Amino acid sequence: MKFLQFAPDRVLVEQFRLIHTNALPSMLAGSGLSVLIVVALLPSRELFYLLIWSAFSWLSTLIAWLLARQFSRSPNKMAHVRSATTTAVAFYTVSGGLYGGLLPWIALDQAAPLSVALVIAASAGVIAGALPFMSPVLPVFMGHTLAFTTPLAIKLFTFDELIYKALGLATVFFVAALCAQAYKSSLAFRQMIETRFANEALVEQLREESQRAIAARAEAESANLAKLKFLAAASHDLRQPIHAQGLFLALLARTDLSVLQREVLDHARAASTASGDMLNTLLDFSRIEAGVVTPVTRAFRLQPLLNHIEIELAPQADAKGIVYRCPETWAVVDSDPALVELILRNLVSNAIRYTTQGGVLVAVRKRAERVLVQVYDTGMGIAPEHHETIFQEFHQLGNPERDRHKGLGLGLAIARGLAHGLDLALRLNSRLGRGSMFELTLPLSHATVVSEPDADAPMRLDHASLLNVRIMVIDDDKAVCIAMQHLLCEWGADCLVAESIEEALLLARTHPPALVISDYRLREERTGTEAIAAMRAQHGAALPALLVTGDTAPQRLRDAQASGVPLLHKPVTPDVLLQKIMMVLHPA
Repeated sequence: MKFLQFAPDRVLVEQFRLIHTNALPSMLAGSGLSVLIVVALLPSRELFYLLIWSAFSWLSTLIAWLLARQFSRSPNKMAHVRSATTTAVAFYTVSGGLYGGLLPWIALDQAAPLSVALVIAASAGVIAGALPFMSPVLPVFMGHTLAFTTPLAIKLFTFDELIYKALGLATVFFVAALCAQAYKSSLAFRQMIETRFANEALVEQLREESQRAIAARAEAESANLAKLKFLAAASHDLRQPIHAQGLFLALLARTDLSVLQREVLDHARAASTASGDMLNTLLDFSRIEAGVVTPVTRAFRLQPLLNHIEIELAPQADAKGIVYRCPETWAVVDSDPALVELILRNLVSNAIRYTTQGGVLVAVRKRAERVLVQVYDTGMGIAPEHHETIFQEFHQLGNPERDRHKGLGLGLAIARGLAHGLDLALRLNSRLGRGSMFELTLPLSHATVVSEPDADAPMRLDHASLLNVRIMVIDDDKAVCIAMQHLLCEWGADCLVAESIEEALLLARTHPPALVISDYRLREERTGTEAIAAMRAQHGAALPALLVTGDTAPQRLRDAQASGVPLLHKPVTPDVLLQKIMMVLHPA
């Protein structure tokens, strides 16, 4: 502990605390011994002086107790420890001289040899007993011991008999040994005190570091919560106009347009779709954060899923002049096909985005009871120090200008989050400048899978199957209400729109709807689940309903999902909207 330095006065305070803790028991033992010595020396012509000597020993004990009490009650021990040291050295020196120094001169002149032996043994016992409690402050022990034993040694040397002179010399050697032992003991006590201080300092340092770590974690969690709240609010506010824009563009596409107008419309719809895709990426991330992604595991063939991804993303590779290859496979796996497709779509999209020459290969390999889906690219590769950070949200390599064409930096975070939720291994192998390989491990299935119709295939209305129902749309965004009303009326429905629950209930009294489509977040902190519950209370619990939300806040997503009402996320394409309407109106 030499690297830690402590104030000398602080150490001295602790040394005095040790002295005063043990002083009273030791002094009481010495005073009790004085009574035994007086009794042992009876009858004696010096009885009067012996009684005074014994009384003084008891007085010394009382004074020692008062000094200890005064020191323990001192409000500022550091300020008075130096004066307390001087007082203690003086008191214990005088006490030792009067207690041990007077006894030989009072009791030994006419004493028998056995009495002399008793006095010497008692004196040795007293100074040996003082060693443990006085040695923490070495000057106290030295003053007390020398004052105690010096008169005894001198008295023994005054006797004519050689044996007494030898005892006097032995006393000197004994005191020298005790002083040496006291010096070592004093150093040990000081080291013990400094070690305790060092441990306390380290504990305090650890406590402060722990508190700083807790505060930093709380700050990080608060920042993360603020980030999620901001993203949720921004996403919701952006989804509203993009949702309305998509509906208006769909309406515009059903009108007669010139070639130039049709070309402009296609570009506008492409831009709207790109905006929707970016918002849906935020939604996927928020759903993982909210814990509302519930896997539905079943056996399925990989090839149809890989075909979907190729149809969707291969044109992007063609546009960049790179090769997209995906050899066919007959592998059947056990997992959630929708979530696996989302993972692979993010991996393939990421590979295409960061590859400028060469190509992208999606390979499927069987390994015992596992199926490895590997996405290779010949892009810029990833340095080893970034192999973990690229899976963090909003982290992108080689995009300091935040080019929107390179996404939001959420694709790999979503892929890892979904893989973790499905208990699947997602591995990266990459070399800087040589490309990357992302590998998703799936459990092999031996089940026989019958080909199923594509549930996500778009559903369109022709003039022979128009919607012939009344639909109530509840949304506090006027543009969305207008777009929904025009689109649903174009599909043949009788559409009523309301911007509040009360307005919807009032309209429904005279025009009962066959279906309710409500936005989740309404004015005055009210929700679409409340609106649907109120409509069902008025028109029956079997009234079909849809919830539409632009929210990505985790708690709102959990609440919306818990309602049990089918949920759509803005921006909703007309095809998806129509498919859900038909699903709730005509359940299987």
